[in-house]
Amino acid sequence: MAAIELVPVEDRATLDRFIRLPHRLHRDDPQYIAPLHLERLEALTPKNPFFAHADVRFWLARQEGRDVGRISAQIDHQALQVRPDATGQFGMIAAEDDPAVFEALLREAEGWLRARGMQRVLGPFNLNINEQMGLLVEGFDSPPMLLMEHDRPYVGARLEAQGYAKAKDVFAYLYDMRQDIPAAVRRLLDRPLPKGYAVRRIDFKRYDAEIRSVTAIFNDAWRDNWGFVPLTDVETDHLAKSLKPLLDPRFSAIVEEHGQPVAFLVALPNLNEAIRDLGGKLLPFGWAKLLWRFKVRGLKTARVPLMGVKRAASARLIGSLIPFLMIDAVRREGLRLGYEQIELSWILEDNLAMRQINERLGSVAYKRYRIYGKSL
Repeated sequence: MAAIELVPVEDRATLDRFIRLPHRLHRDDPQYIAPLHLERLEALTPKNPFFAHADVRFWLARQEGRDVGRISAQIDHQALQVRPDATGQFGMIAAEDDPAVFEALLREAEGWLRARGMQRVLGPFNLNINEQMGLLVEGFDSPPMLLMEHDRPYVGARLEAQGYAKAKDVFAYLYDMRQDIPAAVRRLLDRPLPKGYAVRRIDFKRYDAEIRSVTAIFNDAWRDNWGFVPLTDVETDHLAKSLKPLLDPRFSAIVEEHGQPVAFLVALPNLNEAIRDLGGKLLPFGWAKLLWRFKVRGLKTARVPLMGVKRAASARLIGSLIPFLMIDAVRREGLRLGYEQIELSWILEDNLAMRQINERLGSVAYKRYRIYGKSL
């Protein structure tokens, strides 16, 4: 058997190969959608503010002159401040279906983490919990939505063969927006809101302030959730700039309590629907196809990547109704904009309240992603 060489990613040319490798691995997978190369370059370089509070390393595995696998290892110092548990992360895992390649990749990442004092590893995180996370283990028969992963079915078994075990599962739910809110909930939504409450859209005239309000709600709402890492101000600014080209204020909802935002929901067009046949490239004519499909022809699917209700508001009598208020506002506007289906993701397996809301809506848990863990 030919030797496997681990090549650190240290220049642009190698990073380009690192980004492109999954395109070849999925060449016979009709559900795979190559992410835009320019977007991946931004996510995997210090333009991404995650690098400001994390140590990150990438490797390519080469065998007989070919790239046969890739992996990342990262130490998120902000996560370690929240939970000083000496846990590092791996991510960006993709490889040919060869046990030796997976062994070489994981051994390299684990050794790098161990040498820096880590005692446990979790993953995949691409690159952290506020970006992309989890390995697809159910739902290979449909394409991924915006900023969601699509993996080969054999990867989970290869991780488990190297001593990895399930740490946590998360779900993606698919909701048909043409289906109305359940009648019992509809009757409640049709009543006047309690005094002092209002539902509105994101105000683009105060965009930066709105994003900071959304971030404050997010950090409050999810702070006790498994794996939570707060968004920083720098990440908030980056998020604001990244989302603005995709964000339609009509496709958002903010709940106010006496003029103060206490809950939010942001839906984004499923850009993957528009780039499916571009192979990750915008040149020479991909940009024109993208513009036509996104702005002219329109898309039919969307994703809710961000949602939260402040804990104090959630504890009040109206708290259980607030998610339905926001979902219904976005649903009604989405139908007017031509959307038909929306993904709500990701949702922790033990977030029973959110899972019950989805199931009451008639949403289907159509994809399952798994975070694996291992002691070092």
